[in-house]
Amino acid sequence: MADEETKQEYRAAYEAWQKQVTGLHEVFLENKRLDPVRLKGLLNRESRSKRRYDRARLALLGIEEDAPLGEDDGDEDD
Repeated sequence: MADEETKQEYRAAYEAWQKQVTGLHEVFLENKRLDPVRLKGLLNRESRSKRRYDRARLALLGIEEDAPLGEDDGDEDD
């Protein structure tokens, strides 16, 4: 079974990702209007939060893998 720190990281990563997915749903499903710069930022944040969630999920399952080349979690400008 996973330790408490791993569980907490998983929960935090999941909640952060869901927050970004909710923002995407507002744009694509509920027709919320965003200017192109803000939309790009939203897409980048969702992508980064999904990668963080995926890593946390793997750690929770005990399957920790290194990120494939070119898929690191670098801090790109939004």
